[in-house]
Amino acid sequence: MHAEVIPRVTLYLLHGFLLRVGWQTVPLMSGSQRLVAFLAMREQPPSRAFVAGTLWPDSSETRANASLRSSLWRVQRACESVIIASPHRLCLAREVVVDQHEAVLAAHRVLDRSDACEDILTVGTLSALSADLLPDWYAEDWVMAHRERYHQLRLHALEVMCERLTAAGRYGEAVEAGLAAVRAEPLRESAHRALVKVHLAEGNRFEATRQYQSCRRLLRNELGLEPSPKLTALLARDGLPEIAKKRR
Repeated sequence: MHAEVIPRVTLYLLHGFLLRVGWQTVPLMSGSQRLVAFLAMREQPPSRAFVAGTLWPDSSETRANASLRSSLWRVQRACESVIIASPHRLCLAREVVVDQHEAVLAAHRVLDRSDACEDILTVGTLSALSADLLPDWYAEDWVMAHRERYHQLRLHALEVMCERLTAAGRYGEAVEAGLAAVRAEPLRESAHRALVKVHLAEGNRFEATRQYQSCRRLLRNELGLEPSPKLTALLARDGLPEIAKKRR
C-alpha cells in the first residue's frame, strides 16, 4: 500500500497574504487572516488574552475574546491543520511552511561570510528578499514593527548578495540584486554603491557613472546631500576623476 501523501500547508506573507494546502488556496476572512499572520510572527505561543488584546485593541475584553473565538473557528473550519489551540495558548502548527521564515533564514546565511551559500544565490531567494512583509497591511502596528525589522534585514542581505554574485562573475544576477536593493530604499547610498561596483567589475563605466549620477540627484533633491567620498572614490579609482569635480 502507498503511504498517504499529506498536502503541504504553505503560508505566504511576502507580496501579500495567501494560505495554500497543496496547490489549493484557502479563503479566509480578514479577521482570520490577521490571526494566522499574527501567530506566524510570534516566536513563542502567545496567550489567548494577549492575542485578543493585540488584534482587537479597541474592543472590550469580552468582545475581543468573542472575536478571537470566531476567527479561530473560521480558520479551523477552513483548514484544521494551521493553528494548534489549547485552553490558554495558540500557535501556528509546526508543519506550516512560512515563506517569510525561510527568507529570514536565507538572509542570515547570505550575511554569514563563513557560509559559501551557493545553493541559495538563486532567483527564488532574490524574489523573497525583494518583497516586504504584508506590504498592503498599513493599519496594524504589530505588522509595522515586524515589517521594519525584516525590511532592514533584507536590505543588508540584498547588498551582500549583490557583492557575492559580483565576486562569482554572475554580473547579470548581481545587477538584479543591486537594483532590488535600490528599489527597496532609493536613498540608501550603500545600495547604489553595491550596484556601481557591479558595473565597474563588468567594465561598464557608463552604467557605473549613470548609477552614481542617479544616486547624486536623489540625495540632492530629497535630502540636500552629496554622495559620500567613499562612493565617489569608486569611480575616481577607476579613472573617472571628472565625477569628483562635478560634486562642486
